[in-house]
Amino acid sequence: MSQNTPPEKLTGDLTIGKPIDEAAGLTAIYKSVEHVLNGTGPARGWKALIKLNQKDGYDCPSCAWPDPDGHRSSIGEYCESGAKAVADEIMTKHTASPVLFQRYSVAELLEKTDLWLGQQGRLTQPMVLREGATHYVAISWEEAFGLIAGELNALASPDEAVFYTSGRTSNEAAFLYQLFVRMFGTNNLPDCSNMCHESTGVSLSQTIGLGKASVKYDDYEKADVIMIIGQNPDTNAPRMLTPLEQAKRNGAKIIAVNPLHETGLLAFKYPQSPRDMLLGGQKLTDVFLQVRINTDLALLKAMCKLLMEEEKKAPGKVLDQAFIEAYTAGYDAFVQDLDTYNINDLAAQCGLSMAQIQEAVDLFKFTPKLIICWAMGLTQHRNAVETINEVINLLLLKGSIGIEGGGASPIRGHSNVQGDRTMGIWEKPKPEFLDALKRTFNFEPPRKNGYDTVAAVKAMHEGKAKVFFGMGGNFALAVSDTNYTAEALKKCKLTVHVSTKLNRSHLIHGETALILPCLGRSDHDMQASGEQFVSCESTTGVVAQSQGVLDPISPYLKSEPAIIAELAKATLQEKSTVDWDGLVADYDRIRDLIEQVVPGFEQYNQKVRQPGGFYIPNGPRVREFKTKDGKAHFTINTPTQHTLQPDELLLMTIRSHDQFNTTVYGNDDRYRGIYNERRVVFMNPADIAKLGLQEKQVVDIHSQYQGQQRTAHRFVIVPYDIPVGCAAAYFPETNVLIPIDSVAEKSHTPTSKSIVVNVTPTVEEKAVV
Repeated sequence: MSQNTPPEKLTGDLTIGKPIDEAAGLTAIYKSVEHVLNGTGPARGWKALIKLNQKDGYDCPSCAWPDPDGHRSSIGEYCESGAKAVADEIMTKHTASPVLFQRYSVAELLEKTDLWLGQQGRLTQPMVLREGATHYVAISWEEAFGLIAGELNALASPDEAVFYTSGRTSNEAAFLYQLFVRMFGTNNLPDCSNMCHESTGVSLSQTIGLGKASVKYDDYEKADVIMIIGQNPDTNAPRMLTPLEQAKRNGAKIIAVNPLHETGLLAFKYPQSPRDMLLGGQKLTDVFLQVRINTDLALLKAMCKLLMEEEKKAPGKVLDQAFIEAYTAGYDAFVQDLDTYNINDLAAQCGLSMAQIQEAVDLFKFTPKLIICWAMGLTQHRNAVETINEVINLLLLKGSIGIEGGGASPIRGHSNVQGDRTMGIWEKPKPEFLDALKRTFNFEPPRKNGYDTVAAVKAMHEGKAKVFFGMGGNFALAVSDTNYTAEALKKCKLTVHVSTKLNRSHLIHGETALILPCLGRSDHDMQASGEQFVSCESTTGVVAQSQGVLDPISPYLKSEPAIIAELAKATLQEKSTVDWDGLVADYDRIRDLIEQVVPGFEQYNQKVRQPGGFYIPNGPRVREFKTKDGKAHFTINTPTQHTLQPDELLLMTIRSHDQFNTTVYGNDDRYRGIYNERRVVFMNPADIAKLGLQEKQVVDIHSQYQGQQRTAHRFVIVPYDIPVGCAAAYFPETNVLIPIDSVAEKSHTPTSKSIVVNVTPTVEEKAVV
């Protein structure tokens, strides 16, 4: 085992079953309840679940899927993934108290699996690992803040510090965090957006003037056609299945584009529907296009060509020429470039027949009510920005942006990752945002762009950054090139993590390391003026309040705003005139300041108290495109063709059904028929035979990049319905294969979904028995 990666041991108990053909159902209810009861009592568990995603409750710490604008189920407005996330947060049967760290050294904890680490429960006190020590020990909050401030103020430049943010951070905490960091003097504010939807932000900002979804929640139920491309809703955003089911009942057609047959793209059995439970789930997908990995751009371009041909057959009935003329630019150049492509070549590239693509196009050729939604299946390739550009080309041809039932719908991953960016968590802040900070707080913010996530890792590795501060997340495992990232963190003078639970990033540390335990979303947040609430932004741009309902597990926990305020006071001292104590005493004061800085948040405190929150302004939603010329832009994009050697495969990383991002809830992936193991690689049976391998054989996976080989050891082969030449395996176990320099053009997002690999038998093991 590498000292930097999760243990490479196999359970030896892999069971391969048949993939399930319906998502959710009674099993999802059972698994949700089981996970909750395994960690806490029924009274605490019920109280947490019944208030999850309710208008008078708290926001799910899992995905960013929006809550219904109107009625919400009083039985349960959550999914299996959300229930598991909450169960981990409200756990009382175990705690990661100082006793745990007395019992285990850091070296011993590194030998544990990520599942085991997460099962130890909530962190209860600030912990420090001194230089040269083997064990974390308890430390007071005052001493912890003094230690961090001392290291920060000893740096030769503020740019020698990196301040990372995960998507769990609330709007209020994110705003205070970026304010402190910029008052300290740097824009080194990388965040998890850099690793997931940065490609979306870059593309949409350039083409339609805003890097966010142009749809509202209700648009799904009003759509005629929904295309789900590069996204697996049953595992990554299970509550999305509810509006998809309603759309189907309203007559909508669904096109699914994916290298894998995912359960949630097939059928959904709504657990709260007697009809579904008695008669079976709703079939979702009408046309399934099983593309080869990273050929989505070729497919989209083929669709555009077919639309052009259909327009010639029925002039004025297929393309929205009035919209194109009034609202777009670049159409003629786009058409001219499109004419250079052979549609049969495009179809062959993505591994589909012309008939399959034509069948999909026939569903939406005569309607503008088309929604296209996507996630990391599009964003994590070298050509990711161009692929999303082509999504917009298709929508612009149809006039599908700025109408009910149509639009662009990126599906964000973490619960407030979009809100963090809105609040200013960005390494490339816009001048107008910095100007607003200057006016409001009377200081000169730094203007130089900071480090994004990949650049931050490189800076730490090269000794240019010496302090790492993480506001949530599991940085060491979330980033690509796991060993390189670990080496970078270990070169720091100080690493600090604000966390709710123990994870591997706490064990891959600088000379000195701190763990600062914070309140979770479900916890009561009591401050000087009384109980507080925070707010979060969903993937459709709704900002709503979130108020915890449970007593915290430990009296030593602090809220994220309180942690940031205390750190700012200790570090900035007399350099700052901000009343940090006053802001923490009453979060309304934070929101008053946000209102002064962030456009669209006028009357923030009043609007966020409205049941269900409020939509923030969205130009594309009303056909206002804030590009340089005020137009939505057609773009010219070139499909990438992967030329593989006979022994090579193109591998994409995926989630199991028993995880959320780097948090592992169990070793099963029941939707794909995998039980008791995570170290598996899905391969086409023809590729297994071609490479002289066999089912359940234990193999190593290698990637080659610029003369260097990276290896993920001990994976078990699972035959699966995936295109020839393609493979899939779970992250974060396979993040070790992704070179730190292999990133998407323009967005610098790691290329986690297209890794050229070869697979060889593990020398000391032949097969799992």
